[in-house]
Amino acid sequence: MDINQDQSENQAASTTPKISAPKISTDKLSILVVSGRSGSGKTSVLNILEDLGYYSIDNLPLSLLPSAAHKLVKESGINRIALGVDIRTPRADLSNFAATYAALKDTYGSQAVQVLYVTAQESTLIARFNATRRVHPLMSQDVDSDNANHVVFNLPAAIKKEVELLKPISSQADIKIDTTTLNIHQLKDRLREHIGMDNQIVINLLSFGFKHGSPIDADFVFDVRILPNPHWNPELRASTGLDAEVSTFFAEYPEVAEMLDDIDKFLTRWLPEFLHNNRHTVTVAIGCTGGKHRSVFITDHLQRRLADTMPEGVKVLAKHREKSRW
Repeated sequence: MDINQDQSENQAASTTPKISAPKISTDKLSILVVSGRSGSGKTSVLNILEDLGYYSIDNLPLSLLPSAAHKLVKESGINRIALGVDIRTPRADLSNFAATYAALKDTYGSQAVQVLYVTAQESTLIARFNATRRVHPLMSQDVDSDNANHVVFNLPAAIKKEVELLKPISSQADIKIDTTTLNIHQLKDRLREHIGMDNQIVINLLSFGFKHGSPIDADFVFDVRILPNPHWNPELRASTGLDAEVSTFFAEYPEVAEMLDDIDKFLTRWLPEFLHNNRHTVTVAIGCTGGKHRSVFITDHLQRRLADTMPEGVKVLAKHREKSRW
């Protein structure tokens, strides 16, 4: 994903919050606190949210979060706001995030306030910083609580330190998005799925191949590599789990139906519990070796079943991460 603008805007906004002129929405109240790792795409997320009708403010000190929300919601009547908070705020401030977040929920309602956390794999972050030749915010910054020492980190150390500093926020995240393999268009689609234009509840079913890496933003991961593999049938190798001939192949193995039934029963039983606990999105990842046959078949059939059994207002989506590799 090309998130180069995220790092360049980080430096430009290091002292003054960036306020963007949005299209004001008249929908029901939605307050998003946007945070994440430097280079992961926070600025891109805020820009996309602005396009979706949110009033976006970047680099907002945590201490100003309640007053900013009050002015925008109570005084200006803006019902969709996105407030960016990250490690450019002093660590002592971030440590108070849980209390600030709880206060926002008490004031505006638990359904109205969410934390959106953006991340990416460490190797991807390093590559993005090297490609843009930008300096990570922690590579030269006072990071200890009493500012007694000036600490200089190299890039890998700065990236690791940032994870620690952001823990008070990441531990509260309602939505986590990993941008490692996403381009800007896929990121926009992912945001639309998570927040929905009507703030609906979304269940994302994602097939993937373990040999291409596990998705780190999944709430559940099911491994179906134990099932028979059509890849070893030369006539089916070019087919996918969406094709009728692969379904015919799987129909010959009762363990495939048993696996599908067991995952379906588990998700049918427990997904509503997660959704009742103020969750607006849940990601269920299903993996096989290459992400072409077994995981795709299970994901596709699960989507059909869950779409019929989930409560009203819950949208069930099926996506196949390795589709571009088929």
